[in-house]
Amino acid sequence: MVKIFQRTQRSLFGEILDWMLTPLLLLWPISLALTWLVAQNLANKPFDRALVYNVQALAQLIQTAPQGRVRFNLPQPASELLRADDSDMVYYQVLGTRGEFLSGERDLPAPPRADANPDPEPGAADEPHLRDAEFRGLPVRVAHLWVPVEGSPAQALVQVAETREKRSVLAAEIIKGVMLPQFAILPLAVLLVWLALVRGIQPLSELESRIRARRPDDLSPLDEGAVPQEVGPLVGSVNDLLTRLKESIATQKRFLADAAHQLKTPLAGLRMQADLAQRQGASEDDLKQSLQQIGHASVRATHTVNQLLALARAEASGTLQAQQPCDMAQITIDVVREAVPQALERAVDLGYDGPEPGAPHLVRPGNPVLLKEMVRNLVENALHYAPTAGSAEPSVVTARVRVAPPGGGIAIEVEDNGPGIPAAEREHVFQPFYRVLGNDVDGTGLGLPIVREIARQHDAEVSVADARPGRQRPGARFTVRFAG
Repeated sequence: MVKIFQRTQRSLFGEILDWMLTPLLLLWPISLALTWLVAQNLANKPFDRALVYNVQALAQLIQTAPQGRVRFNLPQPASELLRADDSDMVYYQVLGTRGEFLSGERDLPAPPRADANPDPEPGAADEPHLRDAEFRGLPVRVAHLWVPVEGSPAQALVQVAETREKRSVLAAEIIKGVMLPQFAILPLAVLLVWLALVRGIQPLSELESRIRARRPDDLSPLDEGAVPQEVGPLVGSVNDLLTRLKESIATQKRFLADAAHQLKTPLAGLRMQADLAQRQGASEDDLKQSLQQIGHASVRATHTVNQLLALARAEASGTLQAQQPCDMAQITIDVVREAVPQALERAVDLGYDGPEPGAPHLVRPGNPVLLKEMVRNLVENALHYAPTAGSAEPSVVTARVRVAPPGGGIAIEVEDNGPGIPAAEREHVFQPFYRVLGNDVDGTGLGLPIVREIARQHDAEVSVADARPGRQRPGARFTVRFAG
């Protein structure tokens, strides 16, 4: 489509205007050409009828002479029919049955051979034929008629030619009468199209004004009934976005409130231990104990902050932007190796069970940093909840990679032989800062929400079940299942 108006920024108003005006302006010259052809045809008709009348009138003046000859006598009244005027010249020619010249102009162009009828039926009269030709350097319109001659198999020829000046003048007058009003109508049509578009697009401007007039904290839905039907889906999409934005802001507010609450405890402990260390008469053992408590509180605060940053990073990443092939077995093995010192400190038997890395079916697209963070949180959570060193049974934590488990795909499992998670609590443990009641394990309640968020971004599902059903200590088995 030819662009009438060039813009640096796309405009809906301009796009519609282009689509409406461009065909109109392109069809206008085509209309001119068609009008010219129609005008030429209309201008030819009356003059062609006059030519046909003249050639028929001259044909009636042909007389039969002895021995099959013909004679042509043009009386004065008949010659008045062929008089010339100020605009056009009229010429005629009469030829006998043997082609001999009888009257008129000798050099008038002969008709095409296809129009000849050398063997007519007796008494049959030919019909006049019209054609365009050139005579003495001027374009002419010619009417010719083959006239049967009694007693002769041949025919006489009568031709009448007329220059085309009056025809051109009449065609020009017709075009002026048709096209001149269009020069006034075309700008009016453009103006009406412009005004119609301005009125049609007015609801969008009103919608823009209503949105701009809103307060920053007003996330209520827009009124879909106050806009045209075509804009309804757009307003519905904006309302859906406002709803999701409102839920996201509410979630962030809850998260910030919970984070502030979680950070109060270690910070209050730091302040209290500092006050205890500064009290008068404190012994060296009291100072060491206070410093030890300060160290524990700072470690807990650091861990809480790191977990908050990890959760924020996982949520902020949204849909994965930079994906690359990730070997699930290699990622799991790396996490297990990094967690070995922590497992030795807690006297936990930490191991890996699964295929060796490098196989193509173990590779999935994803973010390796986030996937490693997900597995690390599962392993650290299992280490925290594994039985302590004084338990009757050894503490065991196992990380597995399973290929084609029930349901297909790839699954990463981390299980421990700790106290397990009751069925009623299993959905709540994935909420931020939620802690299962009845245990004294130190934690932030952020590890499992991080796991679920990263899994969601990789189109995976997280589930939890008993590791060993029916035992005194059922343990817990977390499974991250990637679709096949």
